[in-house]
Amino acid sequence: MWAALRLALRPCTRSFVPGLRAYHGDSVATLGTQPDSGSGIYQENYEQMKALVNQLRERMQKIKLGGNEKARQLHKSRGKLLARERVDGLIDPGSPFLELSQFAGYQLYANEEVPAGGIITGIGRVSGVECIIVANDATIKGGTYYPVTVKKHLRAQEIAMQNRLPCIYLVDSGGANLPRQAEIFPDRDHFGRIFYNQAIMSSQNIAQVKAATGEEVSAEDLGGADLHCRKSGVSDYYALDDHHALHLTRMIVRNLNYQKKLDVTVEPSEDPLFPADELYGIVGTNLKRHFDIREVIARIVDGSRFNEFKAFYGDTLVTGFARIFGYPIGIVGNNGVLFSESAKKGAHFIQMCCQRNIPLLFLQNITGFMVGREYEAEGIAKDGAKMVAAVACAKVPKITIIIGGSYGAGNYGMCGRAYSPRFLYVWPNARISVMGGEQAANVLATVAKDQRAREGKQFSSADEAALKEPIIKRFEEEGDPYYSSARLWDDGIIDPADTRLVLGLSLSAALNAPIQKTDFGILRM
Repeated sequence: MWAALRLALRPCTRSFVPGLRAYHGDSVATLGTQPDSGSGIYQENYEQMKALVNQLRERMQKIKLGGNEKARQLHKSRGKLLARERVDGLIDPGSPFLELSQFAGYQLYANEEVPAGGIITGIGRVSGVECIIVANDATIKGGTYYPVTVKKHLRAQEIAMQNRLPCIYLVDSGGANLPRQAEIFPDRDHFGRIFYNQAIMSSQNIAQVKAATGEEVSAEDLGGADLHCRKSGVSDYYALDDHHALHLTRMIVRNLNYQKKLDVTVEPSEDPLFPADELYGIVGTNLKRHFDIREVIARIVDGSRFNEFKAFYGDTLVTGFARIFGYPIGIVGNNGVLFSESAKKGAHFIQMCCQRNIPLLFLQNITGFMVGREYEAEGIAKDGAKMVAAVACAKVPKITIIIGGSYGAGNYGMCGRAYSPRFLYVWPNARISVMGGEQAANVLATVAKDQRAREGKQFSSADEAALKEPIIKRFEEEGDPYYSSARLWDDGIIDPADTRLVLGLSLSAALNAPIQKTDFGILRM
């Protein structure tokens, strides 16, 4: 099949831009080149990225176990399903579950493991309806809420509200984690905010379903099914066991009379022309090695087709239109540092996508905006501000994937967490910080050297090395994707080979909400 597709898309005699394969009649040009899989650089990249992916999968498997063996066996001895078994039993058979924030709480609490932050969240299809699912894991400290549990629960509710997704709570919780009550109770984004959000979602006609698959308090007469179904009237349905509770939940969702109305056109989906795992060898883990972002795009978009916008202008930023699983997408990808031309081009493209109701995908691998006297004189500050303003104001669904470095203002300009993308994922090779560790160490070493000079003191190479070493180490630790994901600065670390599937599921979920009109305000000229 692949051979037939490539034959049908024979390249033209003229090459337009790097990575461009062909165009045929009125069809959109296809991207991508066959990598030299025998080259030393490709093989090194592939092996190093594969090692990170293997590490990711090993850590994921451990997290999926939940609590320790003793806690899991005790839970099952009571006739209960494990949290992940409940999720599997709830979603439509054979349908995917897009789990979010799997590494929440990872190595966050000293001498205490809280796998997945003690709660499972994600997007799954229930009776044909895409829903946010929140499931307490009672094998982890009785399902009690740590600070990170609250944060993860709130993020799931935020996603539900932004994308107008019904929310299903599979409750099996001991409530607040009392030793940490001061960190989860009184503030704005703490425990009470969960119930606040439930009220707001109800006012916005976002359906919510609560399945009490365990007991929130131990005594039947204080909070059991008999009391709330027969006397208080709090409960609407009486479930005999976990399986029955999940059946009732599916029935409730089926009766929501929910219909998804798309604001975009959808075309038949096509696989890319190239295998997804080639991304390992193309990108690798050495962030100092350049790669063409078009090669990444070629392995995630339908048919590897990409209609590039302003290909010859501001070429350190690649912009253009494509489709992923049939959904339209505007792609903004880094191919180097952002200059004035790149920033203006990015702002222009974002405005066009907003005008056409086309969702945006940001592929981040960015050191930042170009700095220096010459570039300041040319207006990089105001041109960068145009792009940042366009990103901030855009009301179309925005999805960000950090596939390499994400530093400083480049993080903002490419729709980092502070700019509210609907979803943000990172690859296991990613690094996120205000600047690179070596750069930060050099800056602080220069400051220290100047200070010593003013004091008439020496600053030896040994002094410089002693200053730099802990700074580089700290930046490496804090820029690590697991450090980021543990604190919910992203929605999950993903295998690069799964990028297309994750994007398709995220786009589909985002398009449940009507696309709002964007008002950009005034951009500096």
